[in-house]
Amino acid sequence: MARIAGIDLPRNKRVEIALTYIFGIGRTTASRVLKEAGVDGGTKTGDLNETDITSIRQVIDTTCKVEGDLRREVSMNIKRLMDLGCYRGLRHRRSLPVRGQRTHTNARTRKGPRRSVVGKRKKA
Repeated sequence: MARIAGIDLPRNKRVEIALTYIFGIGRTTASRVLKEAGVDGGTKTGDLNETDITSIRQVIDTTCKVEGDLRREVSMNIKRLMDLGCYRGLRHRRSLPVRGQRTHTNARTRKGPRRSVVGKRKKA
């Protein structure tokens, strides 16, 4: 089983697809990494030999920021925005959409489940 950047890649998939299981690597980056490493993207992950895995690992280590480092950088960027108190930081802090989407309707993913508002009852 190929283990790259702390992730076990699935055996029965093509290498180009299997590399996308690593956080920070998409289809374009995966094909670029394979081209630099000199590995055919159509081969299955289980069919890779040690030299191929080593060359892929070296290319990823030198050119890409993946997994823990990337997650840490993203969270630090969000934390920096929140500490600055800028508009985007405030939206993160209140867990509202950050990129200008409407919130009157929709935005349920970001806002969470609906909370019912109970009004005052009229005296009869």
